[in-house]
Amino acid sequence: MSLAGEGAVAIWHDIAPEGRAEFYAWHGEEHMPERVGIPGFLRGRRYVAIDADLEFFNLYEAQSVEVLKGQDYAARVNAPTPWTFSAVKHFRSVARAICRVSHTSGPAQGGLIATLRYDVPDNIASAHKAALLRGLVPDLLATRGVAGVHLLTADAQASGIATAEQKARGVDNAVPRWVLLVEGWGDEAEFVALARDQLAAEALQALGGEGPFSLGLYRHQITRTKTAWSAG
Repeated sequence: MSLAGEGAVAIWHDIAPEGRAEFYAWHGEEHMPERVGIPGFLRGRRYVAIDADLEFFNLYEAQSVEVLKGQDYAARVNAPTPWTFSAVKHFRSVARAICRVSHTSGPAQGGLIATLRYDVPDNIASAHKAALLRGLVPDLLATRGVAGVHLLTADAQASGIATAEQKARGVDNAVPRWVLLVEGWGDEAEFVALARDQLAAEALQALGGEGPFSLGLYRHQITRTKTAWSAG
């Protein structure tokens, strides 16, 4: 399934063991509904690692990257709730990017997702994207069990702004500049094998990508949408 809009917030992180129960309660009951309640936000999803350097992956979809740079979102991330202050203190090793959706395609939302964080030199960014769209992306979409393929590119300036929520976490954000997402709907073992093969560092390097390459493999836990939030 194509992503819901042209903007996205992509977040990877670990959680300290003592904060795990609070994280699950806060994230599902308060934080995700709060986020999709922001004007221009459309959908939020959370995944947990099958095999990844960071245990959780969160994806928020918005109408545009301008929504993510706008006053409504800024007001929210700079006025954390008391529960947010308590929960985010348990975050560890955060990678976060405010992104433009450079490409999105696919027939469905999958229960599995592979995320690849990497870099591309600015002078070959257009050529790299064109090469992906000529080869890797259509090849993946033609593979049985692949539900969607999405390419995100970070807005470095917007991603680098230190918000009150970030300060409450007490850890700096790494900002991945390029993110490739592949969704799947089949068995974990087959999907993991496909992702490791098709998203190998060598394959992206041949198209101009640069490391470090961070491949994460995740299963879906929760989706919250604006419709569900509005109805509640």
